[in-house]
Amino acid sequence: MTLYGFAHFAVNAIAKLLWGMRVVGAEHVPREGGLIVACNHVSNFDPPLLGAACPRPVSYMAKKELFAMPGLGWLISRLGAFSVDRQAGGTAALRASLRMIKEGKCVGVFPEGGRNVTGDREAKGGAAFLAAASGAPIVPAAISGTRHLRPFRRVTVTFGEPFHVQRNRQSDGDALEKGAEEIMQRIRELQESVR
Repeated sequence: MTLYGFAHFAVNAIAKLLWGMRVVGAEHVPREGGLIVACNHVSNFDPPLLGAACPRPVSYMAKKELFAMPGLGWLISRLGAFSVDRQAGGTAALRASLRMIKEGKCVGVFPEGGRNVTGDREAKGGAAFLAAASGAPIVPAAISGTRHLRPFRRVTVTFGEPFHVQRNRQSDGDALEKGAEEIMQRIRELQESVR
Protein backbone atom coordinates (compact mmCIF):
# COMPACT_ATOMS: atom_id res chain seq x y z
CA MET A 1 0.00 0.00 0.00
CA THR A 2 1.30 3.46 -0.90
CA LEU A 3 1.58 6.27 1.64
CA TYR A 4 -1.32 8.01 -0.11
CA GLY A 5 -3.40 4.82 0.04
CA PHE A 6 -2.68 4.43 3.75
CA ALA A 7 -3.50 8.10 4.46
CA HIS A 8 -6.71 7.83 2.41
CA PHE A 9 -7.80 4.78 4.41
CA ALA A 10 -6.79 6.26 7.79
CA VAL A 11 -8.43 9.68 7.28
CA ASN A 12 -11.59 8.01 5.97
CA ALA A 13 -11.78 5.75 9.02
CA ILE A 14 -11.19 8.61 11.46
CA ALA A 15 -13.65 10.91 9.69
CA LYS A 16 -16.39 8.27 9.70
CA LEU A 17 -15.78 7.40 13.34
CA LEU A 18 -15.51 10.97 14.68
CA TRP A 19 -17.83 12.93 12.38
CA GLY A 20 -19.92 10.30 10.59
CA MET A 21 -18.53 11.65 7.32
CA ARG A 22 -21.01 11.23 4.51
CA VAL A 23 -20.00 11.35 0.86
CA VAL A 24 -22.61 12.29 -1.76
CA GLY A 25 -22.14 12.18 -5.53
CA ALA A 26 -18.81 10.33 -5.70
CA GLU A 27 -20.11 8.74 -8.90
CA HIS A 28 -19.72 12.15 -10.58
CA VAL A 29 -15.92 11.99 -10.26
CA PRO A 30 -14.32 10.58 -13.44
CA ARG A 31 -11.98 7.76 -12.42
CA GLU A 32 -9.29 8.61 -14.95
CA GLY A 33 -8.01 11.46 -17.07
CA GLY A 34 -6.99 15.00 -16.16
CA LEU A 35 -9.42 16.53 -13.68
CA ILE A 36 -9.92 19.57 -11.45
CA VAL A 37 -11.89 19.27 -8.22
CA ALA A 38 -12.92 22.74 -7.00
CA CYS A 39 -14.19 23.05 -3.43
CA ASN A 40 -15.11 25.60 -0.76
CA HIS A 41 -12.59 26.03 2.07
CA VAL A 42 -13.34 27.05 5.65
CA SER A 43 -11.07 24.80 7.72
CA ASN A 44 -7.57 23.33 7.72
CA PHE A 45 -9.30 19.95 7.79
CA ASP A 46 -10.87 20.48 4.35
CA PRO A 47 -7.97 19.25 2.17
CA PRO A 48 -7.52 15.89 3.93
CA LEU A 49 -11.28 15.34 4.18
CA LEU A 50 -11.83 16.17 0.51
CA GLY A 51 -8.96 13.84 -0.38
CA ALA A 52 -10.44 11.06 1.76
CA ALA A 53 -13.88 11.50 0.19
CA CYS A 54 -12.62 11.57 -3.40
CA PRO A 55 -12.50 8.16 -5.12
CA ARG A 56 -9.13 8.95 -6.74
CA PRO A 57 -5.90 10.60 -5.52
CA VAL A 58 -5.98 14.39 -5.31
CA SER A 59 -2.94 16.70 -5.47
CA TYR A 60 -3.17 20.16 -3.96
CA MET A 61 -1.42 23.48 -4.27
CA ALA A 62 -0.29 24.38 -0.75
CA LYS A 63 1.24 27.62 0.48
CA LYS A 64 5.03 27.37 0.55
CA GLU A 65 5.15 28.12 4.29
CA LEU A 66 3.66 24.68 5.00
CA PHE A 67 6.63 22.98 3.32
CA ALA A 68 9.00 24.71 5.77
CA MET A 69 7.30 23.11 8.79
CA PRO A 70 9.29 20.12 10.12
CA GLY A 71 7.54 16.86 9.36
CA LEU A 72 4.51 18.45 7.71
CA GLY A 73 6.45 19.58 4.64
CA TRP A 74 7.84 16.09 4.13
CA LEU A 75 4.42 14.49 4.59
CA ILE A 76 2.38 16.74 2.29
CA SER A 77 4.97 16.56 -0.48
CA ARG A 78 4.84 12.73 -0.28
CA LEU A 79 1.06 12.95 -0.50
CA GLY A 80 1.22 14.90 -3.77
CA ALA A 81 0.99 18.53 -2.59
CA PHE A 82 3.06 21.13 -4.41
CA SER A 83 4.18 24.57 -3.31
CA VAL A 84 2.62 27.88 -4.28
CA ASP A 85 4.16 31.25 -3.44
CA ARG A 86 1.13 33.49 -2.98
CA GLN A 87 3.27 36.64 -2.88
CA ALA A 88 4.85 35.80 -6.24
CA GLY A 89 1.51 35.32 -7.95
CA GLY A 90 1.57 31.53 -8.21
CA THR A 91 2.59 31.26 -11.88
CA ALA A 92 4.91 28.32 -11.20
CA ALA A 93 2.13 26.51 -9.31
CA LEU A 94 -0.29 27.04 -12.20
CA ARG A 95 2.29 25.58 -14.61
CA ALA A 96 2.80 22.60 -12.27
CA SER A 97 -0.97 22.12 -12.04
CA LEU A 98 -1.35 22.18 -15.83
CA ARG A 99 1.43 19.63 -16.20
CA MET A 100 -0.24 17.29 -13.68
CA ILE A 101 -3.64 17.64 -15.33
CA LYS A 102 -2.12 16.90 -18.74
CA GLU A 103 -0.50 13.79 -17.20
CA GLY A 104 -4.01 12.60 -16.32
CA LYS A 105 -3.93 13.48 -12.61
CA CYS A 106 -6.56 15.07 -10.40
CA VAL A 107 -5.75 18.50 -8.96
CA GLY A 108 -7.74 19.89 -6.04
CA VAL A 109 -8.22 23.66 -5.86
CA PHE A 110 -9.94 26.05 -3.51
CA PRO A 111 -11.15 28.86 -5.82
CA GLU A 112 -11.30 31.42 -3.01
CA GLY A 113 -7.51 31.22 -2.72
CA GLY A 114 -7.46 30.18 0.93
CA ARG A 115 -9.75 29.62 3.88
CA ASN A 116 -12.94 31.65 3.60
CA VAL A 117 -14.41 31.49 7.09
CA THR A 118 -16.58 34.60 6.70
CA GLY A 119 -17.85 33.68 3.23
CA ASP A 120 -17.06 37.11 1.80
CA ARG A 121 -14.04 36.26 -0.36
CA GLU A 122 -14.49 36.34 -4.08
CA ALA A 123 -13.32 33.51 -6.27
CA LYS A 124 -9.96 33.93 -7.95
CA GLY A 125 -9.49 32.97 -11.60
CA GLY A 126 -6.98 30.13 -11.08
CA ALA A 127 -9.42 27.22 -11.30
CA ALA A 128 -11.15 28.70 -14.34
CA PHE A 129 -7.78 29.34 -16.00
CA LEU A 130 -6.65 25.73 -15.39
CA ALA A 131 -9.90 24.36 -16.80
CA ALA A 132 -9.83 26.60 -19.87
CA ALA A 133 -6.13 26.05 -20.58
CA SER A 134 -6.18 22.27 -20.08
CA GLY A 135 -9.64 21.46 -21.43
CA ALA A 136 -10.11 19.23 -18.38
CA PRO A 137 -13.49 18.95 -16.67
CA ILE A 138 -14.14 20.55 -13.29
CA VAL A 139 -16.01 18.65 -10.61
CA PRO A 140 -17.48 21.11 -8.08
CA ALA A 141 -17.41 19.92 -4.47
CA ALA A 142 -18.73 21.26 -1.19
CA ILE A 143 -17.72 20.40 2.35
CA SER A 144 -20.13 21.21 5.14
CA GLY A 145 -19.68 20.77 8.87
CA THR A 146 -15.99 21.70 9.17
CA ARG A 147 -16.43 25.33 10.21
CA HIS A 148 -17.08 24.30 13.84
CA LEU A 149 -15.67 20.79 13.76
CA ARG A 150 -16.55 18.78 16.86
CA PRO A 151 -16.76 15.04 17.56
CA PHE A 152 -20.00 13.45 16.40
CA ARG A 153 -21.06 16.52 14.42
CA ARG A 154 -21.69 15.39 10.84
CA VAL A 155 -19.34 16.32 7.99
CA THR A 156 -20.67 15.97 4.45
CA VAL A 157 -18.67 16.08 1.24
CA THR A 158 -20.79 16.51 -1.89
CA PHE A 159 -19.53 16.19 -5.47
CA GLY A 160 -21.46 17.73 -8.36
CA GLU A 161 -21.57 16.84 -12.02
CA PRO A 162 -18.47 17.67 -14.09
CA PHE A 163 -18.57 20.62 -16.46
CA HIS A 164 -16.18 22.57 -18.71
CA VAL A 165 -15.07 26.19 -18.77
CA GLN A 166 -14.74 27.39 -22.34
CA ARG A 167 -12.21 30.00 -23.42
CA ASN A 168 -11.08 30.95 -26.88
CA ARG A 169 -7.95 32.85 -27.81
CA GLN A 170 -9.80 36.12 -28.28
CA SER A 171 -11.46 36.09 -24.87
CA ASP A 172 -10.13 38.33 -22.15
CA GLY A 173 -10.07 38.25 -18.35
CA ASP A 174 -13.86 38.70 -18.27
CA ALA A 175 -14.33 35.14 -19.55
CA LEU A 176 -12.20 33.77 -16.72
CA GLU A 177 -14.05 35.93 -14.23
CA LYS A 178 -17.34 34.49 -15.46
CA GLY A 179 -15.87 30.99 -15.31
CA ALA A 180 -14.71 31.56 -11.72
CA GLU A 181 -18.16 32.80 -10.75
CA GLU A 182 -19.80 29.78 -12.38
CA ILE A 183 -17.53 27.47 -10.40
CA MET A 184 -18.42 29.20 -7.12
CA GLN A 185 -22.13 29.21 -8.00
CA ARG A 186 -22.07 25.44 -8.51
CA ILE A 187 -20.23 24.99 -5.20
CA ARG A 188 -22.82 27.18 -3.42
CA GLU A 189 -25.65 25.12 -4.92
CA LEU A 190 -24.05 21.96 -3.53
CA GLN A 191 -23.71 23.62 -0.11
CA GLU A 192 -27.39 24.57 -0.19
CA SER A 193 -28.39 20.99 -1.09
CA VAL A 194 -26.94 19.75 2.21
CA ARG A 195 -28.89 22.13 4.45
